[in-house]
Amino acid sequence: MPETDMKLVVVGAAGRMGQTLVRAIHDAKGVTVSAAIERPGSPFIGQDMGEVAGIGPLDVKITDDALTAFAAADGVIDFTRPEATVEFVALAAQARIVHIIGTTGLSEDDEKKIEAASRHARIVKSGNMSLGVNLLGVLVRQAAAALDAADWDIDVLEMHHKHKVDAPSGTAYLLGLEAAKGRNIDLKEKAVTVRSGITGPREEGSIGFATLRGGGVVGEHSVIFASENETITLSHRAMDRSLFASGAIKSALWARDKKPGLYHTLDVLGLSS
Repeated sequence: MPETDMKLVVVGAAGRMGQTLVRAIHDAKGVTVSAAIERPGSPFIGQDMGEVAGIGPLDVKITDDALTAFAAADGVIDFTRPEATVEFVALAAQARIVHIIGTTGLSEDDEKKIEAASRHARIVKSGNMSLGVNLLGVLVRQAAAALDAADWDIDVLEMHHKHKVDAPSGTAYLLGLEAAKGRNIDLKEKAVTVRSGITGPREEGSIGFATLRGGGVVGEHSVIFASENETITLSHRAMDRSLFASGAIKSALWARDKKPGLYHTLDVLGLSS
């Protein structure tokens, strides 16, 4: 591992998650904030990122020039929106740097662009960067494999703050995918994301999703296994966004000396098997 601090760009830097990332990078060892990116026309352009994040001057001015920032960096951390992420991943591939993607709501076309970019960039992508959530996913996969679909139904329940724009959450899908892996089925064919009106009886083997939005909830997820006589609930509650920032920084440091490719947080944690 290089002895110099890893220079990281934070995109969407003035947002709540962006500010959390900047504070976390500032406090962490082995990393430094080299640039802060916001969308063109943002009122934060030209402001000192440290002042915006509430930690005092960093001598890092917020800019909309991602290309220049990426060229001078070792990596970028991205919790933005799909349309921005696909632009950033192309630039990360061009610069051949690390790209940590926590963006959710990505389409199949977006995923293909990310996979193509991974031929040149070292990309770690996950619907959730939390150690606890990724461990929960492993447990969900194991439980789904052990509990027969004929006797046990699976539902994923999630709640987030009222400002979240996509539903179900990326973490909910991550957990649903793990359940589907455990049962060796295709989530696309078995997922039920809407229940309204006269729905009829539940289809055997389906995986349901329920979404709640309100207040300032950072993130709460439960996977419920229900039989005729009992229920098992595996759950995770995020108390603060800093846990996602810590996971992203850990992922960036892990990916720094890896070959180009598309990785997952489970790879970072040694849980991919």
